[in-house]
Amino acid sequence: MNPGMKPLRIDFCRTRRGPRWVSPVLLAIAVAFAADVAYTGIEALHEVRAAEHALAKLDPRSYRPARQVTPEEIAEARETLARLSTPWDELFLALEQASSREVALLAVEPDPKSGKVVISGDSKDYLAALTYVLNLSRAEALSAVHLARHELKSDAKAADGPRAVEFSVSAAWKGRKS
Repeated sequence: MNPGMKPLRIDFCRTRRGPRWVSPVLLAIAVAFAADVAYTGIEALHEVRAAEHALAKLDPRSYRPARQVTPEEIAEARETLARLSTPWDELFLALEQASSREVALLAVEPDPKSGKVVISGDSKDYLAALTYVLNLSRAEALSAVHLARHELKSDAKAADGPRAVEFSVSAAWKGRKS
């Protein structure tokens, strides 16, 4: 150490204090927030009590529905509920797993009530249609899969070559909810 230099004293443990005004400002913000929450809670409590009081004054025998619901509307509502609660994902997954480049689906007609589904499509030839039916029969969501209808399409190809087939497959839908 040089005789003209003073030793440096570094205190690594000392913490630096922040500005003195930060704590009172944060406290004021917290108090204002708590007061706002309390005021909102008291207002909500008064509204609930007023609504309960008004509800208690009502006579349940005086309540009349705006109009009577018809049995047909009830049946339609039940059918809609049945369709919405049907596990469509299982059916669509089975159709995707059985898909083939040689088959094009034209229609899927499910009947959630009976648990049956009719699948219509076109295939490039009869073997492709039968392969599609076999793939559908392997799907867990479907059972009793069978070729319900098939028809050779007329085209300009040679009579001895493969011809396109329009077909329908009928199946029972295992995963439907009752």
